[in-house]
This record gives sequence, C-alpha cells and structure tokens, in this order.
Amino acid sequence: MATSMGMATQTEAGARQGQPVPVERSLSDRVHSHIRADILLLKLAPGEVIAERALERSYGASRTPIRQALAQLIREGLIIKTARGYAVAPFDLQEIDESFEYRELIEDAAIRLACERAKPNDLDAIQETIDRGLTDFTPDSWFETRLDVHVRLAELSGNRFLRDAVQDVITRTMRIRWLVANTVEGREAAYREHSEIVRLVRAGDAEAAAAALRHHGREVRRQAYRAIEESRRYLGARSFAGETLGGGG
Repeated sequence: MATSMGMATQTEAGARQGQPVPVERSLSDRVHSHIRADILLLKLAPGEVIAERALERSYGASRTPIRQALAQLIREGLIIKTARGYAVAPFDLQEIDESFEYRELIEDAAIRLACERAKPNDLDAIQETIDRGLTDFTPDSWFETRLDVHVRLAELSGNRFLRDAVQDVITRTMRIRWLVANTVEGREAAYREHSEIVRLVRAGDAEAAAAALRHHGREVRRQAYRAIEESRRYLGARSFAGETLGGGG
C-alpha cells in the first residue's frame, strides 16, 4: 500500500509541475510490441504458422494478452487468421503494388489540403517527431514514428476520411518499408525527405509539397521492391503471395 501511495504522490506532483507522467503500458501492449518487432525483424518469417501456446511460452504471457495482441496485429496486416490458428502474413505482392498506387493518390489530395489548412504549431510538432526518429531508433519507435508522420500530415488536411485512408494504407506497407529502413542511410534519407515535405507545407506550396511527397513515396516503393527481391534468397516460397511486383514508378 505504501508503494502505491508513493507512486500516486509522485504522479500527482508531476502533474502539478506540468511534467509528463509516464503511463504503464498494459501487458497486451508490451506483447504486441514484442511480436511486431519480431515480425519486422523477420524473426517470425512471412508465412510462418504460429500457435497461441507457443507464443505464450515465447513471450511469457497468458492467453488473453496474446489474443489481444494478435487481434491488433491482424488489424495492422501483419498476422492472418487461418483454419488451424494464425500465421504471419506473407508478402502479398499484388496488394503491395495496389497499396503504393492508392497511397500516392490519397496522400496527394491530403497534402494539398494541408498546405491550405495546416497551423504552424502542428507542423512544429510533426518536425519534432521527425527529429526524434533520426536518433531514437528501435523497431517499435520506428513503426510509431513513420506511421505518425504520415498520418499527422494527412490529418492536417482537415478531412478525417483522408486521414483514416492514409493510416490504413501506411500501416499495411510498414513491414516492407522496414526492409529498407534498418540502415543509417535509409533513416537519414527519410529524415531529409520528411523535413522537406514539412517545410513546403509550411510555405503553402501545394505543387512542390505534392511533388516532394510523390518522390518520397516512389523512392520508398523502389527500394522496397528491391529489398523484397533480395529477400527471396533466404525466405521460402510460403513467404510470398500474389503476382510479381510491378515497376517502381
């Protein structure tokens, strides 16, 4: 009881002083982060069949948090439900092609509206997130930062349908983007390109911002396609589904 009261006192004191108060993550959130990191790092390979009991042993959690984590990973397109349980989603080559085409269309519309409606303080906050992404690098922080930057830029359009569409399509392409992001060069390129997009939105230059975002998306697409082709050397046939990848644009 004394420990709980001490924690409560510290929390109240931090709130009074205007300091950020750390929030304890739930067990299912922690399990979700660990499994997602293993999927991004290909420790759990695309197409690999996974069982709840095996996950319980591997991640030291009971059935409920494991199932909650799996439900979130299904929503993120990283896990699929099968007749016998679960499997890591294979790289669906046709879906990858379609998602990049769709993303280019909706992000173009969102960034043009953002140039008209974005407020300086919102852009400042996005730039801070971009800056953190250059130094604070773990699979979990990378996933959240990359998702956050694109979704928050779309959110500045003031159109919730565009924001939700961007969030869905970005989430579904995060795993293949990880294949090219786990290098210093890749992180530095993303930092430069994201920062330039924010600068152009701040300037209200819709044409230039749309062109910069389009260039960024196509470069990511080209690198992702190359990384997928290279990964065929060590991933089995079950790791891939759909037709051959199209051109990088």
